[in-house]
Amino acid sequence: MLHTVAKLHYVSDLSQVQIAKQLGLSTATISRLLQRARAEGIVRIEVRDIHAPDALGGMLAERLGLKAVVAVDAPAAAGVQALAAPLSRMVAARGLGQGSVLMVGWGRTVSAIIDGGLPSLPGVAVVPSTGGMSQHAQHFQSNEFARRAAEVTGGVPHFIHAPYLPAPEALEFFLAEPGVEAAVALWDRIDLAVVGIGLPYGLDRPVQGAVGAADPDLAEAAGDVVRHYFDAQGQIVQWRGEGAMIAVSVAQLRRAALVIGVGVGEAKVPSIIGAAKAGLISGLLTDTRTAEAVLDALARQG
Repeated sequence: MLHTVAKLHYVSDLSQVQIAKQLGLSTATISRLLQRARAEGIVRIEVRDIHAPDALGGMLAERLGLKAVVAVDAPAAAGVQALAAPLSRMVAARGLGQGSVLMVGWGRTVSAIIDGGLPSLPGVAVVPSTGGMSQHAQHFQSNEFARRAAEVTGGVPHFIHAPYLPAPEALEFFLAEPGVEAAVALWDRIDLAVVGIGLPYGLDRPVQGAVGAADPDLAEAAGDVVRHYFDAQGQIVQWRGEGAMIAVSVAQLRRAALVIGVGVGEAKVPSIIGAAKAGLISGLLTDTRTAEAVLDALARQG
């Protein structure tokens, strides 16, 4: 009875009066049962500490070993668009200019903020993170991301007219094409990258084409950055595409001056932690709710 009353009140959010009517008991009895449930440890009430966004960013940077973390205090209804202005400030602080290299990733979150999240950067070279994908959705179009980012910043777009995952026998052919070769060479000197942090494998996969097929090698993947999958401990997961993609490599991401990973939502908590442990991101842009959830998860890990 203690468990039933506690679940109805704290999980189903029924009032004591509603529970009393449902169970045929008095409200005084329900009140006593709820007090006993707390006293006996069936119900534990926790009041979480609230941290200012700047403090949250500093705490996360320290715990995750990142260079820069910004946690945005915004209502849930604002969505990821609330990250646009803070991203613009993060990018502007890097002082990019003529000859600098900006790499842009892809995905729903990056797509939602790229137009309002980049400042004017005249002359910056803008390069996508991968070759093209066969999916039709806008958030898969890597070259279009580079074009949009260059348009906003006043930079120079560089396109990769090759598939991100070609047939093995065609990989060297595409990489030898002069235009592709020149664009991918920019990955060796990335000054700043903005990338999405993917959900754990299976929660948010493409549904068309070869990359949408379930891959048992990725069953334990906690997330990905530019299709480089990693587990919860930050170890890169080997799959049929790892090492065979026309995409910025793990080594290039780790050498980049700053890679800002963008991710929001409690479902992405293991992905954010894994991406940081893997060294695929060196900066993070998120909201305060996600930041608190990441800190909670890290506290549980010890």
